[in-house]
Order: sequence, then C-alpha cells, then structure tokens
Amino acid sequence: MGLLAWLWYYLWIAPYVLQVVLFGGMVRRRLYRDFPVFFAYTGWEPLAFVVLFSLARRPATTPTLYFTVYCVFLAVSTTLRFGILHEIFASVLKDYATLRRLKSPVFRWGTMVLLLVGLGLVAYARGNNADQNWFLLHAVKQVALILQSGLLFGLFLFLRYLNLSWRNPLFGIALGMGTFASVELAAAAIRARTGYVYTGYLDYVTMGTYHLCVVIWLYYLLVPRRGTGGFGQGSGLQSLPDAADVESWNQELERLLRP
Repeated sequence: MGLLAWLWYYLWIAPYVLQVVLFGGMVRRRLYRDFPVFFAYTGWEPLAFVVLFSLARRPATTPTLYFTVYCVFLAVSTTLRFGILHEIFASVLKDYATLRRLKSPVFRWGTMVLLLVGLGLVAYARGNNADQNWFLLHAVKQVALILQSGLLFGLFLFLRYLNLSWRNPLFGIALGMGTFASVELAAAAIRARTGYVYTGYLDYVTMGTYHLCVVIWLYYLLVPRRGTGGFGQGSGLQSLPDAADVESWNQELERLLRP
C-alpha cells in the first residue's frame, strides 16, 4: 500500500478517533452541561463512521442499503450542526433578555433567506452526476452547507460586536464549524461544475479540513488556558470581556419593545 493510500486511511479514520477522545474529555470535564448539542454531535459522528465504514467493507452490502443508511446519518448530522449554531447563539445572548427574544425570529428568517439563496445556487450549478439519487442528496447537502456558512458568517460578525475573546470555547466551536462548512461548500461547488474530475483531490482536502477542525475543538475544549477559570463550570462565556455597549443595546431594545 502506497503513501497516498496510507494518508487516505489516516485522514478517513483519525478525525473520528480524535472525536472519541474529545467525547471522553467532555465527559470527564462535564462540558456536556455547557454544550449539550455539540456533545451529542461529538458522539454521533464516530458512531456514524463506524457503521458506514463497516457497511462499506461488508461484501453483502447493497448500494441501496448503503445509500439509505448514509442519508439517515447525514440528516441527523446536519440537524445537529444547525443545533450547534443555535446553541452558540443562545449561550452568547443568555444574559441579555431582549436580545435573546430577538434571536429566534432573526435565526428563523435568516435561515429562510439563505435557504432560498441556496436552492437557487444549486439549481444554477446543476452538475454532471448521472445517479439521480446521489445528485439529489448532494444538492440537499449543498443547500445545508450554504445555510451553515451564511449563518456562521453572520455569527462571527455578531461575536465581533460582542467582543467575544478568541480564547473562548464558543469561538473555537464556531471556528471549526465555519472552516468545515466553507471548505465543504467550495468542494461541492467544484464537483457540481466538473463532475468526478477532481474528486480524489477534493476528498483529501475535505478530510484534511475535518481533521483540522477536530484538532481545533480539542484545543479549545480540553487544553487549559490561563484566565478561563476552567472549562468544567460555566465555561460558555467566562472569557467575555466588558460588554457595556451590548447591555446598552439590550436596554434600548427593551424600551422600544415595551408596550
């Protein structure tokens, strides 16, 4: 087996092994109380990998069975990723009652707008995939990636106004999710225009990116840093600096929304 083959298997397997380590570290530090949806996602991804890997290596597995199981795992993973975004918003705004009330409609309408944009882009960039089922699956996945990338971009802008420190675990979770969604979206766009020409190279890029994202999560959630007060208790916003401006926005919004 050549070097590229070893690299392929490493990038395919290693991120999920690291996620098992992350899952165990979150249990030991009780971080599931601060980030329950991210904790569920961290446990779900290695499970999905083990099942799909076993099916792929099982001679009796039919393409229909693999496709069905893959769709189920992808649907759950995508739902959890959107849940992580909502969890980050909720953690950031938990101390600001008025801004928290605005979170749900902003999140809902932003998702709807990005969904329409994503559907339009997918329709415009229809690819050369002859398998209709896989094409439709990748189209839906591409729409989800557009939604996630757009929401994460807006989230980073919002965190910038909140002055959230880059050392905060929330920032690390968002950074990993944003990096993965952006690279996956770029790879999906290239595949949509070129078919299978660059699939092998793109697989290395996307798998390597996910590996990097898991390392980012490991660093932000499990590596202690000075001034954080520990990650096991209320770590969500402990590194948040002075937010007097945000408190002013909260009070002004509360005054405007008061009947």
